[in-house]
This record gives sequence, structure tokens and C-alpha cells, in this order.
Amino acid sequence: MTSILPPGLEGNLVEYVQGGAGDWLPFNQKRFYTNAFIIHNDKILLGFKKRGFGINKYNGFGGKVEPGETLTEAAMRELKEEAGIDAPLEHAGSLLFMAKGIEWAFQIEIFSARMYSGTPTESDEMRPEWFSITSSAASDANAIVSPIPYESMWDGDDRWLPLVVQGRKFVGRVDSGMQDDGKFTMTRHWFGTVISDN
Repeated sequence: MTSILPPGLEGNLVEYVQGGAGDWLPFNQKRFYTNAFIIHNDKILLGFKKRGFGINKYNGFGGKVEPGETLTEAAMRELKEEAGIDAPLEHAGSLLFMAKGIEWAFQIEIFSARMYSGTPTESDEMRPEWFSITSSAASDANAIVSPIPYESMWDGDDRWLPLVVQGRKFVGRVDSGMQDDGKFTMTRHWFGTVISDN
């Protein structure tokens, strides 16, 4: 099913899921970030954020794109700095994140790899941990590898991370508001899969 794309998104896309209500939040500019995920042997490597923006949440490994860096270079640098590993990263999707009260948008380019070299190592910012991509939240409590902890991730990650795991390129937008406890809650979202040119 095709639909009108939210502001800031472009491409040859088919709607995957949408929700929420109200107008899309306005923004004046985009700031570029990367986020990288390693998927290996029915597991995904996530990092537990120990400090800074997103503290106490699980996420991929990433951050700001520095001047003069390509998106891929930034993703590879952040993966090495935060998890101590190297990987042949490939572009997996794009996420435009808006928060009420912030005039600019987070343009987050998502990368993934199915292999890596090195040993995932804790850094001062992130603690790497493997999670199962095949078990559900209701899985056996004795499981060796826990399921993906969506309840401890950003609101909306459960909409697009399965696409990354499946190897399906996507583009999405999430608009959020901040709750009294300081947590961001999704107010509107749209995700679409990329239609291949082949």
C-alpha cells in the first residue's frame, strides 16, 4: 500500500506501518547520525548506553557524523569506538526522528553487517550484549540468550528493527513528545520499505 510520505522522507517506498495522530512536527534543519547493528548466528549485538543521550537504553552503536566523514566512515568509527569491533557495514535504512521543542531533526542512517572481526568490548559509553533474534519476549526463562529488549529501547524501535534483522531496507519517521519523567513517547510514526529498482 502506498501513501503520502511524511515531510522529510523521500524515495520509492511502500508503507509498512503508520500510527499516531496530529500534524507532523516542523524542523529547520537535519543533523546527521549513524547507528550500526551486527547480526550474527541468530543474534543481534546491542549496546547498553552508560552515559549521555539515551542513557540506560539498548541501541545500536553510533553517533554524530563528523565534518569530512562519509556516513559509512562515521558508522565504522563509532562501531570501533563503542564496541571495539570492525564490520563490513552496509546501509540498511534511514530514520528521521523529531522531538517536540527541538527545531532540528535527527537524520539517523542505519547500517548493518552479518559478520565482524574482533571481540565486542565494553567502552566508557556502551556495554555490548548479544540478544536472540529468534526468541520472543514470552520465551523460556532459562534461555541462554535473551530476546531483543524492546521495552528498554527507544519507543518505535520495535517497528523498524525487525526490518533490519530481515535485511529489508526501510525509511521511516518518528515524532515524539517528552513525558514528565523525561522519556520520549512516540506521537506519530510512518515506516516504509524501499522498493528495489531491480
